[in-house]
Amino acid sequence: MRYIGAHVRTDGGVFNAPLNAKRIGANAFSFFTKNQRRWFSNQYSEHEILKFKENLSSVNINIEHVVAHDSYLINIGSPSVEIREKSIKSLLDESKRVELLGLKYLNFHPGSHLNQISEKDCIKLIAEGINFILDETELVILLLETTAGQGSNIGYKFEHLRDIIDLVKYKDRVGVCIDTCHIFCAGYEIRDKDSYKKTFEEFNKIIGLSKLKCIHINDSKNDLGSRKDRHDNLGKGYLGWDTFRFFILDSKLSYVPFILETIEESLWEEEIKVLRSFEKD
Repeated sequence: MRYIGAHVRTDGGVFNAPLNAKRIGANAFSFFTKNQRRWFSNQYSEHEILKFKENLSSVNINIEHVVAHDSYLINIGSPSVEIREKSIKSLLDESKRVELLGLKYLNFHPGSHLNQISEKDCIKLIAEGINFILDETELVILLLETTAGQGSNIGYKFEHLRDIIDLVKYKDRVGVCIDTCHIFCAGYEIRDKDSYKKTFEEFNKIIGLSKLKCIHINDSKNDLGSRKDRHDNLGKGYLGWDTFRFFILDSKLSYVPFILETIEESLWEEEIKVLRSFEKD
Protein backbone atom coordinates (compact mmCIF):
# COMPACT_ATOMS: atom_id res chain seq x y z
CA MET A 1 0.00 0.00 0.00
CA ARG A 2 1.27 3.45 -0.95
CA TYR A 3 1.67 6.10 1.74
CA ILE A 4 -0.79 8.86 0.80
CA GLY A 5 -2.06 11.84 2.76
CA ALA A 6 -2.39 15.61 2.78
CA HIS A 7 -1.12 18.75 4.44
CA VAL A 8 -3.57 18.75 7.33
CA ARG A 9 -4.66 21.45 9.74
CA THR A 10 -3.51 21.76 13.35
CA ASP A 11 -6.44 23.83 14.65
CA GLY A 12 -6.72 23.43 18.41
CA GLY A 13 -3.16 22.13 18.76
CA VAL A 14 -0.42 20.40 16.80
CA PHE A 15 -1.52 17.10 18.37
CA ASN A 16 -4.65 17.17 16.20
CA ALA A 17 -2.68 16.72 12.98
CA PRO A 18 -2.53 12.89 13.15
CA LEU A 19 -6.25 12.68 13.90
CA ASN A 20 -7.08 14.99 10.98
CA ALA A 21 -5.01 12.76 8.72
CA LYS A 22 -6.86 9.67 9.90
CA ARG A 23 -10.25 11.27 9.16
CA ILE A 24 -9.47 11.52 5.45
CA GLY A 25 -8.15 7.97 5.18
CA ALA A 26 -4.50 9.01 5.12
CA ASN A 27 -1.50 6.94 6.20
CA ALA A 28 0.89 9.89 5.71
CA PHE A 29 0.61 13.63 6.32
CA SER A 30 2.28 17.01 6.45
CA PHE A 31 1.60 19.98 8.73
CA PHE A 32 2.96 23.32 9.88
CA THR A 33 4.84 23.13 13.17
CA LYS A 34 3.55 26.64 14.01
CA ASN A 35 1.66 29.54 12.44
CA GLN A 36 3.08 29.70 8.92
CA ARG A 37 2.69 33.49 8.82
CA ARG A 38 4.87 34.11 11.88
CA TRP A 39 8.59 33.96 12.41
CA PHE A 40 8.32 32.49 15.89
CA SER A 41 5.62 31.03 18.16
CA ASN A 42 5.36 29.78 21.72
CA GLN A 43 7.24 26.58 22.45
CA TYR A 44 5.34 23.31 22.77
CA SER A 45 4.35 22.26 26.25
CA GLU A 46 5.18 18.78 27.51
CA HIS A 47 1.46 18.01 27.29
CA GLU A 48 1.34 18.96 23.59
CA ILE A 49 4.38 16.86 22.78
CA LEU A 50 3.10 13.82 24.65
CA LYS A 51 -0.39 14.11 23.12
CA PHE A 52 1.05 14.42 19.59
CA LYS A 53 3.08 11.24 20.07
CA GLU A 54 0.09 9.42 21.56
CA ASN A 55 -2.19 10.45 18.69
CA LEU A 56 0.42 9.53 16.08
CA SER A 57 0.71 6.09 17.64
CA SER A 58 -3.06 5.69 17.81
CA VAL A 59 -3.49 6.27 14.07
CA ASN A 60 -0.59 3.90 13.29
CA ILE A 61 1.30 6.31 11.03
CA ASN A 62 5.07 5.87 10.92
CA ILE A 63 7.35 8.89 11.38
CA GLU A 64 8.92 8.05 7.99
CA HIS A 65 5.64 9.18 6.44
CA VAL A 66 5.22 12.45 8.36
CA VAL A 67 6.80 15.59 6.91
CA ALA A 68 6.64 18.93 8.70
CA HIS A 69 6.59 22.11 6.60
CA ASP A 70 8.27 25.40 7.44
CA SER A 71 6.90 28.94 7.55
CA TYR A 72 6.36 30.82 4.28
CA LEU A 73 8.39 33.73 5.62
CA ILE A 74 11.70 31.89 5.73
CA ASN A 75 14.37 32.71 3.12
CA ILE A 76 17.79 31.45 4.17
CA GLY A 77 19.20 32.51 0.80
CA SER A 78 18.18 36.14 1.25
CA PRO A 79 20.73 38.82 0.22
CA SER A 80 19.59 40.79 3.29
CA VAL A 81 21.75 39.86 6.28
CA GLU A 82 18.92 40.75 8.67
CA ILE A 83 16.28 38.63 6.89
CA ARG A 84 18.68 35.76 6.36
CA GLU A 85 19.73 35.62 10.02
CA LYS A 86 16.08 35.81 11.11
CA SER A 87 15.22 33.05 8.63
CA ILE A 88 17.99 30.77 9.89
CA LYS A 89 16.87 31.28 13.50
CA SER A 90 13.27 30.55 12.53
CA LEU A 91 14.18 27.42 10.56
CA LEU A 92 16.35 26.27 13.47
CA ASP A 93 13.38 26.77 15.80
CA GLU A 94 11.21 24.67 13.49
CA SER A 95 13.90 21.99 13.26
CA LYS A 96 13.97 21.71 17.05
CA ARG A 97 10.16 21.46 17.08
CA VAL A 98 10.38 18.51 14.70
CA GLU A 99 12.87 16.80 17.00
CA LEU A 100 10.72 17.46 20.09
CA LEU A 101 7.79 15.75 18.35
CA GLY A 102 9.97 12.72 17.63
CA LEU A 103 9.86 13.26 13.85
CA LYS A 104 12.58 13.26 11.19
CA TYR A 105 11.67 15.44 8.23
CA LEU A 106 11.26 19.20 7.79
CA ASN A 107 10.43 20.40 4.29
CA PHE A 108 11.33 23.93 3.17
CA HIS A 109 11.64 26.05 0.04
CA PRO A 110 15.36 26.63 -0.58
CA GLY A 111 15.33 30.41 -0.85
CA SER A 112 15.22 33.41 -3.19
CA HIS A 113 17.93 35.74 -4.45
CA LEU A 114 15.44 38.62 -5.02
CA ASN A 115 17.42 39.60 -8.14
CA GLN A 116 20.07 41.17 -5.91
CA ILE A 117 22.68 38.40 -5.98
CA SER A 118 23.49 35.58 -8.37
CA GLU A 119 21.93 32.12 -8.20
CA LYS A 120 25.37 30.74 -7.36
CA ASP A 121 25.79 33.10 -4.40
CA CYS A 122 22.25 32.37 -3.20
CA ILE A 123 22.94 28.62 -3.35
CA LYS A 124 26.06 29.15 -1.24
CA LEU A 125 24.08 31.11 1.38
CA ILE A 126 21.40 28.41 1.52
CA ALA A 127 24.02 25.70 2.11
CA GLU A 128 25.69 27.79 4.82
CA GLY A 129 22.33 28.17 6.56
CA ILE A 130 21.66 24.44 6.37
CA ASN A 131 25.10 23.66 7.79
CA PHE A 132 24.50 25.98 10.74
CA ILE A 133 21.12 24.39 11.50
CA LEU A 134 22.46 20.84 11.26
CA ASP A 135 25.32 21.77 13.60
CA GLU A 136 22.76 22.98 16.15
CA THR A 137 20.48 19.93 15.93
CA GLU A 138 20.91 16.17 16.18
CA LEU A 139 18.35 14.25 14.17
CA VAL A 140 16.27 16.43 11.86
CA ILE A 141 16.61 15.86 8.12
CA LEU A 142 16.00 18.98 6.00
CA LEU A 143 14.18 18.44 2.72
CA LEU A 144 14.77 20.89 -0.12
CA GLU A 145 11.56 21.34 -2.10
CA THR A 146 11.62 21.75 -5.86
CA THR A 147 10.14 25.09 -6.95
CA ALA A 148 8.30 26.33 -10.03
CA GLY A 149 10.86 29.06 -10.62
CA GLN A 150 8.38 31.81 -9.86
CA GLY A 151 10.01 35.16 -9.15
CA SER A 152 13.59 34.70 -7.99
CA ASN A 153 13.18 31.33 -6.31
CA ILE A 154 16.04 28.83 -6.31
CA GLY A 155 15.17 25.16 -6.86
CA TYR A 156 13.49 25.10 -10.27
CA LYS A 157 16.39 23.10 -11.66
CA PHE A 158 17.54 19.77 -10.25
CA GLU A 159 21.07 21.16 -10.56
CA HIS A 160 20.25 23.85 -7.97
CA LEU A 161 19.42 21.22 -5.36
CA ARG A 162 22.46 19.14 -6.28
CA ASP A 163 24.73 22.17 -5.86
CA ILE A 164 23.24 22.93 -2.43
CA ILE A 165 23.64 19.33 -1.28
CA ASP A 166 27.23 19.29 -2.53
CA LEU A 167 28.01 22.13 -0.09
CA VAL A 168 26.28 20.52 2.92
CA LYS A 169 28.57 18.84 5.45
CA TYR A 170 26.15 16.20 6.74
CA LYS A 171 24.80 14.82 3.49
CA ASP A 172 22.83 12.09 5.26
CA ARG A 173 20.72 14.83 6.88
CA VAL A 174 19.54 16.55 3.72
CA GLY A 175 17.07 15.27 1.12
CA VAL A 176 14.60 16.41 -1.52
CA CYS A 177 10.85 16.83 -1.83
CA ILE A 178 9.48 16.87 -5.38
CA ASP A 179 6.33 18.89 -6.00
CA THR A 180 4.57 17.67 -9.16
CA CYS A 181 3.04 21.07 -9.92
CA HIS A 182 6.35 22.82 -9.34
CA ILE A 183 8.56 20.61 -11.53
CA PHE A 184 5.97 20.69 -14.33
CA CYS A 185 5.76 24.48 -14.27
CA ALA A 186 9.56 24.62 -14.10
CA GLY A 187 9.67 22.80 -17.44
CA TYR A 188 9.93 19.07 -16.58
CA GLU A 189 7.40 17.12 -18.65
CA ILE A 190 5.77 14.19 -16.80
CA ARG A 191 2.42 13.73 -18.58
CA ASP A 192 3.34 10.68 -20.68
CA LYS A 193 5.27 7.52 -19.78
CA ASP A 194 8.39 8.36 -21.76
CA SER A 195 8.63 11.91 -20.41
CA TYR A 196 7.95 10.75 -16.88
CA LYS A 197 10.71 8.15 -17.17
CA LYS A 198 13.11 10.68 -18.70
CA THR A 199 12.48 13.23 -15.92
CA PHE A 200 13.15 10.71 -13.16
CA GLU A 201 16.22 9.38 -14.92
CA GLU A 202 17.47 12.96 -15.00
CA PHE A 203 16.67 13.40 -11.30
CA ASN A 204 18.50 10.19 -10.46
CA LYS A 205 21.53 11.18 -12.52
CA ILE A 206 21.78 14.70 -11.11
CA ILE A 207 20.70 14.20 -7.48
CA GLY A 208 20.09 10.51 -6.86
CA LEU A 209 16.79 8.79 -6.17
CA SER A 210 17.98 7.88 -2.66
CA LYS A 211 17.66 11.58 -1.76
CA LEU A 212 13.95 11.68 -2.60
CA LYS A 213 12.05 11.54 0.70
CA CYS A 214 8.65 13.07 -0.14
CA ILE A 215 6.41 13.97 -3.07
CA HIS A 216 3.86 16.78 -3.01
CA ILE A 217 1.23 15.51 -5.41
CA ASN A 218 -0.64 18.45 -6.93
CA ASP A 219 -2.22 19.31 -10.26
CA SER A 220 -1.35 22.63 -11.90
CA LYS A 221 -3.48 25.59 -12.96
CA ASN A 222 -0.74 26.58 -15.41
CA ASP A 223 0.90 24.81 -18.34
CA LEU A 224 4.36 23.33 -18.80
CA GLY A 225 7.21 25.78 -18.23
CA SER A 226 4.95 28.61 -17.04
CA ARG A 227 7.17 29.23 -13.98
CA LYS A 228 3.99 29.88 -11.95
CA ASP A 229 3.18 28.20 -8.63
CA ARG A 230 -0.58 27.64 -8.65
CA HIS A 231 -1.85 24.28 -7.43
CA ASP A 232 -5.07 22.67 -8.58
CA ASN A 233 -7.04 19.64 -7.44
CA LEU A 234 -6.08 16.33 -9.01
CA GLY A 235 -7.49 15.82 -12.49
CA LYS A 236 -8.63 19.43 -12.77
CA GLY A 237 -5.45 21.00 -14.08
CA TYR A 238 -2.90 20.59 -16.86
CA LEU A 239 -1.36 17.41 -15.43
CA GLY A 240 -4.42 15.16 -15.32
CA TRP A 241 -5.10 11.84 -13.60
CA ASP A 242 -2.87 9.74 -15.87
CA THR A 243 0.18 11.62 -14.59
CA PHE A 244 -0.57 10.68 -11.00
CA ARG A 245 -1.13 7.08 -12.02
CA PHE A 246 2.52 7.01 -13.21
CA PHE A 247 3.66 8.09 -9.75
CA ILE A 248 1.54 5.59 -7.84
CA LEU A 249 2.53 2.69 -10.09
CA ASP A 250 6.25 3.50 -9.95
CA SER A 251 7.72 0.70 -7.82
CA LYS A 252 10.82 2.81 -7.15
CA LEU A 253 8.64 5.22 -5.16
CA SER A 254 6.92 2.66 -2.96
CA TYR A 255 8.63 4.04 0.17
CA VAL A 256 7.85 7.71 -0.50
CA PRO A 257 4.97 9.55 1.22
CA PHE A 258 2.67 11.31 -1.27
CA ILE A 259 1.26 14.51 0.23
CA LEU A 260 -1.69 16.41 -1.25
CA GLU A 261 -1.53 20.21 -1.16
CA THR A 262 -4.47 20.62 -3.49
CA ILE A 263 -6.72 23.63 -3.05
CA GLU A 264 -10.06 22.12 -2.02
CA GLU A 265 -9.68 20.25 1.26
CA SER A 266 -13.17 18.80 0.91
CA LEU A 267 -11.87 16.68 -1.98
CA TRP A 268 -8.88 15.18 -0.19
CA GLU A 269 -10.61 12.04 1.01
CA GLU A 270 -11.88 11.28 -2.50
CA GLU A 271 -8.53 12.13 -4.10
CA ILE A 272 -6.81 9.68 -1.76
CA LYS A 273 -9.33 6.98 -2.69
CA VAL A 274 -8.73 7.51 -6.41
CA LEU A 275 -4.95 7.42 -5.97
CA ARG A 276 -5.27 4.17 -4.01
CA SER A 277 -7.41 2.69 -6.77
CA PHE A 278 -4.44 3.04 -9.16
CA GLU A 279 -2.56 0.46 -7.09
CA LYS A 280 -4.98 -2.14 -8.48
CA ASP A 281 -4.12 -1.34 -12.12
